[in-house]
Amino acid sequence: MDDLVIARSLFGTTMGFHIIFATLGVGIPLMILCAELLYQKTKDKDYAIMANRWTKGQAVLLGVAIPTGTIAGVQLSLLWPGFMEVIGKVMSLPFQIEIYAFFIEALFMSIYVYAADRISPKMRILSVSLVLFGATASAVLITNVHAFEGTPTGFRIHNGEIVDVDPWAAFFNPSFLVSAGHVAVSAFTTGAFMISSIAAFKMLKNRSQDRVYKFHRKALILGLTVGGIFSLLTALNGHESAQMLHEYQPEKLAAAEGLFDTQDYAPLAIGGFTDKETQEIKYGIEIPWALSFLAGNSFDTTVIGLNDFPEEYWPPLFVHTLFNGMVLIGSFLIFLAMVGFVWNKILKRPHFPKPLMWAFVISGPLAILSIEFGWIFACTGRQPWVIYRILKTEDVVTGSTQIGLLFILFSIVYVILAVAVSLVLRYYFKRHPVEKELDYSSSESSMKI
Repeated sequence: MDDLVIARSLFGTTMGFHIIFATLGVGIPLMILCAELLYQKTKDKDYAIMANRWTKGQAVLLGVAIPTGTIAGVQLSLLWPGFMEVIGKVMSLPFQIEIYAFFIEALFMSIYVYAADRISPKMRILSVSLVLFGATASAVLITNVHAFEGTPTGFRIHNGEIVDVDPWAAFFNPSFLVSAGHVAVSAFTTGAFMISSIAAFKMLKNRSQDRVYKFHRKALILGLTVGGIFSLLTALNGHESAQMLHEYQPEKLAAAEGLFDTQDYAPLAIGGFTDKETQEIKYGIEIPWALSFLAGNSFDTTVIGLNDFPEEYWPPLFVHTLFNGMVLIGSFLIFLAMVGFVWNKILKRPHFPKPLMWAFVISGPLAILSIEFGWIFACTGRQPWVIYRILKTEDVVTGSTQIGLLFILFSIVYVILAVAVSLVLRYYFKRHPVEKELDYSSSESSMKI
């Protein structure tokens, strides 16, 4: 591999690993808040136990998200010095504000973890709300740098110099709101379905233990409810994202759909792969006129094809597969939530069918996979630009030729971290099974009676 590919692979591996913990670090606090609110409303101790146990898991995940995020920041400076020169002069504002967002998250996370049983219900809710606010704000602010890369504003480059810098114009770039919305709702979706996955798996293991089964069933229903709501919002936001691509990055949209020739009434291609030689999607299913409607809310919207751009500006054509994977998983999650709602609320069945339970089990990992597909699509689909139509990725990469070893070493570090997190979570929850907390809660209630 050449140095550019190795640099991209190293940073991509770091972000691909970090984004798992960052996403769950946004999604799980929402679930904790929902459980806390339900507890305060119903006084059902099961929800208090859920909030407490999920908080312990959140603390472990945060312990990995912080160092991997720091590594990503350092790698930005070391691997992409030309890019960071522009960011430092134009787009440093989100990085600066993000420090305060993280401070809020960490401070109130500490309060909730160590003092939840010693503060009032209102303060418990306020603490979790501020953890959620800090985590979401942190994710939105960092993602805004990516939004700026796709729709850069607030500066000009004149004779090789950065001039006319307006940091607030750069901050509120055209895709800021859509990008911020997408990172938030997709993270909430992922956190909810991860809770659903764990709950469904525990239900399958504890079918004979009625008390434990009912506890996890409550967690499953809560996860499916929150996940269903935000998966629908993610789909709506995805529609807005496609319209932003149509307006600001048309070759990225064309690559996502394997569209080579500009046309109105353009079809939407589902599945298959892009064949560059024949300039078509092979083995895919086409929905007539759907791409035009997706791009401009009208079937006669003209969608620009790849052939209208120099081939050197084309993104890698495999982004079609990434885009399809993201959309198909999102659609599957919406379907699962709807089926769960019908089975529980309309049919009012006490037990879910086993095949459906296993579908719930895989929903969380699939949601994380969708996040990975989406992030890779967003960054790879912008290539060959690091800042769209202004700065090419190959022009800002480090001049160092010794990063191959770093790639191997960091990959080993991430494998070790992944194993360590799994072992720590397994060890803690094995030492503190939910049965003990449920028994303690029941005995406490009996003493009060």
